[in-house]
Amino acid sequence: MTRKPVARKTAKAPDKTPPQAKDSPPEGDRIAKVLARAGVASRREAERMIEAGRVTVNGKTIDSPALNVTARARITVDGKPVGEPDPERIWLYHKPAGLVTTNRDEKGRATIFDKLPPDLPRVMTVGRLDLNSEGLLLLTNDGGLKRKLELPSTGWLRKYRVRINGRPTEDTFTPLRKGIEIDGEKFQPMEISLDRQQGANAWATVGLREGKNREIRRAMEAIGLTVNRLIRVSYGPFQLGNLKPGEVEELRRRVVRDQLGLDGAVPPETRRKPARRRK
Repeated sequence: MTRKPVARKTAKAPDKTPPQAKDSPPEGDRIAKVLARAGVASRREAERMIEAGRVTVNGKTIDSPALNVTARARITVDGKPVGEPDPERIWLYHKPAGLVTTNRDEKGRATIFDKLPPDLPRVMTVGRLDLNSEGLLLLTNDGGLKRKLELPSTGWLRKYRVRINGRPTEDTFTPLRKGIEIDGEKFQPMEISLDRQQGANAWATVGLREGKNREIRRAMEAIGLTVNRLIRVSYGPFQLGNLKPGEVEELRRRVVRDQLGLDGAVPPETRRKPARRRK
């Protein structure tokens, strides 16, 4: 009887990969985060720049944000080198009514960036105020910080002084205090106090913890009221105070560090006199 040959098992070569190398995360940070940190753009905008082929890393054009880079990487945007990221900085800006909160406007309207002081570095807005709204707008040079401050999870209360045409009572605002739904969109409960009646208008203070497009105006319209003036007076711990329309004031290092927990935030300690762009 002929025996069948028995297949020998080949010993598997030992895995020489160090245990820590298998589970260790990629070195460096995502390219979009690096660009945002350098003040080039927000993360989303940086991702769009990458997909459009405007970014190179070490001489090669990239088309996907799924790339980690280290401090040694040579990065360019539109052919211009991206330098070391500046420390996180925040400015308070009193936005006047009649300006659009965007870099460019397709209708050719004036934007806040047309009116900011010329000596200000490249900045991004934290959230927006619509064309006819005015008051406190935060500016920052850091895209990551912008994102952090805009997240609803931050939970900061934003307060507005609102002038309303009509004669509302405290009961008028009950639906808004409970939270309402408009065109299928849910609005979180608002903090509202009726301050005073002034002729045909009433003044109220409104507090929000999220910032949907034209939220206060739309909510007031839903209960039969019309907003004819809206001024943001605070954003979390930051106050508009006595800042005049068009003025910009940088926050001190200590304030940025204490309020945001940014140990590396190092804007100048000496507060400059509020700047106002000449007309």
